[in-house]
Amino acid sequence: MIRFREARREDVPAVVGLLADDALGAAREGTDSAPYLAAFDAMQAEAGNILIVGEEAGRVVATYQITFISGLSLRASRRAQVESVRVAADLRGRGVGAAMMADAEARARAAGCRVIQLTSNAGRTRARAFYERIGFTPSHIGFKRDLS
Repeated sequence: MIRFREARREDVPAVVGLLADDALGAAREGTDSAPYLAAFDAMQAEAGNILIVGEEAGRVVATYQITFISGLSLRASRRAQVESVRVAADLRGRGVGAAMMADAEARARAAGCRVIQLTSNAGRTRARAFYERIGFTPSHIGFKRDLS
């Protein structure tokens, strides 16, 4: 059974492995652990920015990041932003993703959020189908601009 919990610093290498375990991730993730550990430390220092891992038999098999954002729109609704959703390749299609998103929704509700939102790379067609299947609506068009 998979248990979802807040990540610890020692989980970072396993999380990076999950992030790199597909064609898109392999092209953009690196092998130097220092920037990932520094980013984890920065996340820990920020209120409402949490890295979650799914653990099964001592193995990190899933991950996502959830950030709670207060805002004025939608009658001053608080929202949860979910990013970096990954499931170990050997467990995909077994309900882990649905359990993980249910965990994210429960955390969002507990934090007083009225909306949960996420973005997914346009090339991830299977991910898009998954999100729609569990009740997410493709309601917006996202934009990014590289600042490096």
